[in-house]
Amino acid sequence: MLGSLEVSALGMGCQNFAGMYGPPTDFEEAIRIIRAAYDRGVTFFDVAEVYGPFLGEEIVGKALKPVRNEVVIATKFGFDITKKGEVQGLNSRPENIKRVTEEQLRRLKTDYIDLQYQHRVDPTVPIEDVARAVQDLIREGKIRHFGLSAAGGATIRRAHKVQPVTAVQNEYSVWTRDPELEALPACEELGIGFVPWSPLGMGYLTGTVTPMMVHGTADLRAGLPRFTPEARRANWPVVELLQQVGARHQAAPGQIALAWLLARKPWIVPIPGPTTQDHMEQNMDALQVQLTAADIQEIENSFAQIQVQGARLSEPMLAIIDTGAKLGTSSIGGHGNSPLP
Repeated sequence: MLGSLEVSALGMGCQNFAGMYGPPTDFEEAIRIIRAAYDRGVTFFDVAEVYGPFLGEEIVGKALKPVRNEVVIATKFGFDITKKGEVQGLNSRPENIKRVTEEQLRRLKTDYIDLQYQHRVDPTVPIEDVARAVQDLIREGKIRHFGLSAAGGATIRRAHKVQPVTAVQNEYSVWTRDPELEALPACEELGIGFVPWSPLGMGYLTGTVTPMMVHGTADLRAGLPRFTPEARRANWPVVELLQQVGARHQAAPGQIALAWLLARKPWIVPIPGPTTQDHMEQNMDALQVQLTAADIQEIENSFAQIQVQGARLSEPMLAIIDTGAKLGTSSIGGHGNSPLP
């Protein structure tokens, strides 16, 4: 349960179909994989206006149209994107939220969005104004639930006072623990669901992203400090830890990474983003892995001895992550990145 919203225990992130770690997936193949995931029991599909831009929503809209009323579609607003698909910074002004939502409804081939997130906190727009704009759309029946992405504790609390927040989506995995500082405690206190994005560490936690691998220029990871060859080599003990636990469960390291998240709280719903049916099937098989208390303690104790090398995102990407939603920052006693009304 994400707040009052019921979803499958494991969702599907649809970002990678639009091309984040290489060229976009063939349109019809992406649709086939999404429908195969639905057949495996996935009812929660996550996308955003900026994926592509626009392409991700077009794929999801066509793929899920035949089963629209049986699934939960989550998408996101918050960037300033031209009609040609040029991203020009952030934009969560109320009039832009309402305009973008109309365009998303058309691309998603639906008349309502189950869960609409603010993708990044806009430092020029009070979060209260954002929440009220979404509240208007909820009253109109165009949106059913409100979410925040990359948000810290202060922003979550401020937004929730105006319009109840159903889910918060921040990066969270075995090797990225930032939400444990503020976001998870706020969600637990307020009854908000939590959706970890990049639950497999952009593929690294599967053990397939070796130090020798060369990332092409179209691959987002090519510019991330945590994915330099040196950092990948230094961080390999994290994969070895997952392999060690996995050996006892006949499970791959990525499946252990997902099982670890699933064991944290019943209101945590990871959204791995496969690009092949084999990856999707392997992710779904993680639901069969039941970690013991001893397994989880081993992961915690061993991880505490590992110093992860490299920032999880580039400096410009980290700059638009909310205060309190990234290591080394705190929104306690403050108001986060969002200005006060």
